[in-house]
Amino acid sequence: MFIGHWAPALAAAAASNRAPKIGMLFIAAQLVDWAFFGLLLAGVEHMRFSPGISAMNPMDLYHMPFTHSLLGATGFAVMFAALVWLASKDRVAALIAGAVVLSHWLLDLLVHVPDLTLAGSPPKLGFGLWNHPAIEMPLEVGITLGALWWYAKARQPARLPVLTLFAVLLGLQAVNWFGPVEPEVTAGTSLLAFFAFGLATVLAWWMGKTGRAAG
Repeated sequence: MFIGHWAPALAAAAASNRAPKIGMLFIAAQLVDWAFFGLLLAGVEHMRFSPGISAMNPMDLYHMPFTHSLLGATGFAVMFAALVWLASKDRVAALIAGAVVLSHWLLDLLVHVPDLTLAGSPPKLGFGLWNHPAIEMPLEVGITLGALWWYAKARQPARLPVLTLFAVLLGLQAVNWFGPVEPEVTAGTSLLAFFAFGLATVLAWWMGKTGRAAG
């Protein structure tokens, strides 16, 4: 999944006025991938482009024991929740933030071909919806736009940032699905991911600045 990872962030911000700000929740939702592309850049975790490995995604994510194991994702969730608690002293906000981080692994489990693990070693897990575009594509767009609609209804932000975020998320997903496949993994692979994550997060922060607290 790509933009679908932000659906739990939007839903959490819509559902509770004790949730962290939407910009922070956008970081939480993609924290596992922020870490993965950082570790990829450092040569600690590894991937390669293998067109045909699934119907929709050419990334062969063959070594990511720290970020995309359930144990590793739980560790990131606990760490992020602890930081939120230290900053806010709000246990509910911390639990919400941690749950959004952990949602990343659970959503990936739906779409990835078997490349996720429980603790960094086989068996490798993944239900493989990337091999079923007719299911995965409307699912990803649907949960994301549904969550954005819920957020907009609950928080009533200004229309311009909502529409801008809507357009950018759809654009990023279109590039992810239909853009050219890189011949090999380079530093630019991680930098492009950081740019996409950062752009969406800045727009979510802008949107959050214009809204009201949920009732």
